[in-house]
Amino acid sequence: MILAANKLIAHRGYPRHYPENSLVGIEAAIRAGAKYVEVDVQLSRDEVVLLFHDRELLRLCGKPGALHDYAWSELKTFRLSEAERFGDTFNEVRIPTLEQFVELLRCHSQVTAFIELKRISLAQFGEAKMVARVMKILQPVLPQCVMISYSLPALKQVRELGRQPIAVVADDWHALSQQQVQALQAEYLFCDIESLPDKGKLQAPGSRLAVYECTDADKARAVLARGVDLVETFAIGEMLTSLQAEAEE
Repeated sequence: MILAANKLIAHRGYPRHYPENSLVGIEAAIRAGAKYVEVDVQLSRDEVVLLFHDRELLRLCGKPGALHDYAWSELKTFRLSEAERFGDTFNEVRIPTLEQFVELLRCHSQVTAFIELKRISLAQFGEAKMVARVMKILQPVLPQCVMISYSLPALKQVRELGRQPIAVVADDWHALSQQQVQALQAEYLFCDIESLPDKGKLQAPGSRLAVYECTDADKARAVLARGVDLVETFAIGEMLTSLQAEAEE
């Protein structure tokens, strides 16, 4: 699956079959052949860096409030089970720490990780503190990591710490051409696949272009043919199989 693996990002691990941003889901994505994974990070009330996407805990953990409302001592008891989708299947799964994810990456040197700094934590703790905290933990695997965010100030903070690769995320394709985005000279640019123009070549000079979220192999093929470099997907195994089958025909 080498050719297909170079084109797909396992978005929050393997959410088609596992709770998102869970170690079990990320491990499954890597076993399926993923060379790129994307995870989201936020801080607990006592500034422990955790893998978590949502602004609230309810959908994933069945608890009220936001991640930063709780200390790690409380959060580590919460189930990351997505009970509405999976029932009791993942009752033993817990919210991972960034340190645990780093240990996983160290075992898979072929994998590149996109680490998304979530805006809710940036607003709560400030760009400088969150960036410094995350980058410190990532030190053992920094060559495998790309820092990604909707927040341009946070990405500027990353740039001030060195030449760590960064990725700007925008909901709209046209936002990627804004002067403040271009000034960052990001190695990657991400946008919503639904915001792409209907026709024409898709180019992001000086950057690799990635789109989210896609579980339709035909749609992925179409945008890749137009110039998109990477496609984020919740169904990494199925998409890898489908794209590789076409490549071998």
